[in-house]
Amino acid sequence: MSDYAIGDVQGCFEPLLRLLDHIHFDDKRDRLWFVGDLINRGPQSLEVLRFVRALPVQPRITLGNHDLHLLGKLFGQSQKTNPDDTLQAILEADDAEELGHWLRRQSILYHEPSLNIVMCHAGIAPVWDLAEAKACAAELERALAGEAYQDFLQHMYGNEPSGWSPDLSGHDRLRVITNYFTRMRYCDREGRLLSGYKGSLADAARDHFPWYAVPGRKAIDADIVFGHWAALQGHSPSPHIHAIDTGCLWGGQLTALRLQDRQRFSVPGLSHL
Repeated sequence: MSDYAIGDVQGCFEPLLRLLDHIHFDDKRDRLWFVGDLINRGPQSLEVLRFVRALPVQPRITLGNHDLHLLGKLFGQSQKTNPDDTLQAILEADDAEELGHWLRRQSILYHEPSLNIVMCHAGIAPVWDLAEAKACAAELERALAGEAYQDFLQHMYGNEPSGWSPDLSGHDRLRVITNYFTRMRYCDREGRLLSGYKGSLADAARDHFPWYAVPGRKAIDADIVFGHWAALQGHSPSPHIHAIDTGCLWGGQLTALRLQDRQRFSVPGLSHL
């Protein structure tokens, strides 16, 4: 049995099937881990969701911002739209709500001590150690899976507050946890989110730090696997931080990381975009 963490699929079903063929995936023995953003922007989001849900060996899934966006549209009466969204097939599907309820019960962070791996979509806030990150993720997971999930989904959008405080409560607390886990790229020196800039590392202002390079970042006693940031092209400054969003949607690659030995496997992504 092998465990494979796969970067942002974003509705790219055909590259996903090619990647699984490339790694000789055995669906009766091997386990897939998905780092989030299973859906949106690519052409076959509905097919991806149905495929992943039907896997014989239960996958490990951490939710990304696009996954939460779908939940907001399904259950939170969200009017937030983007002309590049490709969610309509899911929203119109007979099993849309069934898929949505399955999706909202997935993880925000998954930690496997036996593999010394922690996975989440965008990374771990530099102000949290692993225990704090797991506790914050559990709060968000309870909000999504609990009876008041629609209330949370109606209030999750927004960039404020931009920084963590243990004194935060209510919607503000859940919103900043959500943003750290699903939208984070750059932070300031104090670990506050800088959501306005999404450009390259080379062009970033001096006071913009990648989350994993914030001075004084709290140590995480496990390898971190994350996606969300295609512009990194799979590169990170540490052998213990694994960036696996390699831009499948944008003509890059779809990447799998075998967790037992940290070996990478990739196939070409969508070439027509």
